[in-house]
Amino acid sequence: MISDEQWALMEPHCLGKKCDPGRSGSDARIFLEGVLWIARTGAPWRDLPAELGKWNSAFKRFRNWVKRDVFHRMFKDLSSDSDFEYTMIDGTIYKVHRHGQGAKGGLKARLLANLEAV
Repeated sequence: MISDEQWALMEPHCLGKKCDPGRSGSDARIFLEGVLWIARTGAPWRDLPAELGKWNSAFKRFRNWVKRDVFHRMFKDLSSDSDFEYTMIDGTIYKVHRHGQGAKGGLKARLLANLEAV
């Protein structure tokens, strides 16, 4: 959940405030909770819990914010004061040995492929 201190830093970047022209969203804090829930769980938008809003409306609002660089500006301003409370290491950068990938190895396979091409 977003703390009150974090929300105070994020709120100025949100679209749909009372002072913004045009239609305003229902609740930006709940919406951001939903976006962070999706990011934390890796679940598809259709699995968004009902208390965080309708999944289709949240997705459309997310796309609108992405197109208007809201998240980029928010991240840029908030990353200057990072405390590295949640540091993650992604293990997908490590290469798997060829045997683990199911690749065919050996010199014979390559030579035969070249001979057939000629």
